[in-house]
Amino acid sequence: MRLYDSAVSGNCYKVRLLLAMQGLACERQQVDVVDRSGREELLGALNPALRVPTLVLDDGEPLAESNAILCYLAEGTPLLGEDRLERARVLQWLFFEQYSHEPYIAVVRFWVCFAADPPGEAEVEARRRGGYAALDAMERHLGARSYLVAERFTVADIALYAYTHVAHEAGFEMARYPAIAAWLARVASQPGHIPITA
Repeated sequence: MRLYDSAVSGNCYKVRLLLAMQGLACERQQVDVVDRSGREELLGALNPALRVPTLVLDDGEPLAESNAILCYLAEGTPLLGEDRLERARVLQWLFFEQYSHEPYIAVVRFWVCFAADPPGEAEVEARRRGGYAALDAMERHLGARSYLVAERFTVADIALYAYTHVAHEAGFEMARYPAIAAWLARVASQPGHIPITA
């Protein structure tokens, strides 16, 4: 397999983390997330959105969108849920991550840490409010649970771990979230865990 990857992207990290946990080898090709020139030539035949991560399977088939890749790699394992309702709950959190979490926490992190020309502070703070709403929802849910679904580790945890564990880099005050902190530690203790910098 070949992963079109970015070392700083949480979306790419999700895929690298699951591959590491499953012990699957993957060739990585780095793609710059700031300089998007050359994306059409590099990814145009593989991913119509021209984004990373894009995974090319051993048979040459491309697959895009981080959470779709997680579902593909977790197919047939407890990581995707063991019955219809569990799988639906995993998907519920994957959709939450892409709609209510990533557009706020990941975008603010990008602006603060990597963007050459970030927007003004008012726009950053507006996005940060959306991120706090997502973190508040996670804190409420994890207050009485060890993991997001079925009291065990699933790809829902991988998906939300990726940007939550680096949310402090975007200026989010994570000390407000003790249940999230305990959950982050549980995810980091999973066999095969690698840091985002690996």
